[in-house]
Amino acid sequence: MGYYGYGYGMYFDWTYILVIIGVIITMIASSRVNSTYAKFQKVRSHSGITAAEAAERILHGAGIYDVRIEHISGNLTDNYDPRSKVLHLSDATYQSTSVAAIGVAAHECGHAIQDARGYAPLQVRGAIVPVVNISSNLAWPIILVGVLLSFNHTLITLGIVLFSLTVLFHLITLPVEFDASGRALKILSSSHMLYEDEVAGARKVLTAAAMTYVASAAASILQLLRLLLLFGRRRD
Repeated sequence: MGYYGYGYGMYFDWTYILVIIGVIITMIASSRVNSTYAKFQKVRSHSGITAAEAAERILHGAGIYDVRIEHISGNLTDNYDPRSKVLHLSDATYQSTSVAAIGVAAHECGHAIQDARGYAPLQVRGAIVPVVNISSNLAWPIILVGVLLSFNHTLITLGIVLFSLTVLFHLITLPVEFDASGRALKILSSSHMLYEDEVAGARKVLTAAAMTYVASAAASILQLLRLLLLFGRRRD
C-alpha cells in the first residue's frame, strides 16, 4: 500500500513512513540487546554458579518448588511458561556463569514469581493470548479483503479492531517485563549472588532487553496510527 494510482498519476502514501520508523526502532533495539548481552556474556560472575543454578536458588528462595527448569535450544529463547510451570533457559544461558546469563535467568524467575503471587498484568496477558493469536492472523487478511471489495468499511474496521488487540497485548506486556526485571535485580542484589558492579551489568542487559518490548509496542502503535490515518482519510 505504498503507492496509490488515480487516472494516469500515482502518489506516495506518506503514512508508510510510520512503518519504516517502526522497523528502524525495532532494529536498533534488537541490535542493542544483542551487543549488550554479548558484552556481559564475557563477564563471569564471582560466585561461579551457572544460570540454571541461580534460577533454582531464586525460585526456592521465593518458596516456589513446583516450577521445573529445563534447557531449550536457541539463543536468547529463554522464557517462562505459566501453563506448564516450566522455566526454559536457552543454550546461551543454561550452563553459563556469566553476568548476562544469570541476569536473564533471574528475569525469567521474576515471571515465575509473578505467576505465584498472582500478578494481575501477567494474568491478563495470559488470558488474552488465545484471542490475540487469532486476531493477529486474521487482521491483515480481513483488511486486504476489505480493500479489494471497493474499500468495504465494515471489513476494514473489523480488521483494524482485531489489529488493535495486538497493540493492547504489547502494551500489557510492558509492565509485565519491567516488573520481572525489577524483581530479578532486587533478588540478585539482596542475595549477593552478584556483586554490585555485576548487578549493574545485569541491569544493563535487562534494560536493553526491555527496550525491545518498548520498540515492539511503539512499532505496533505506529502501524495502528497508519491504518487509522489511511482508512480514516478514505472514509472522508
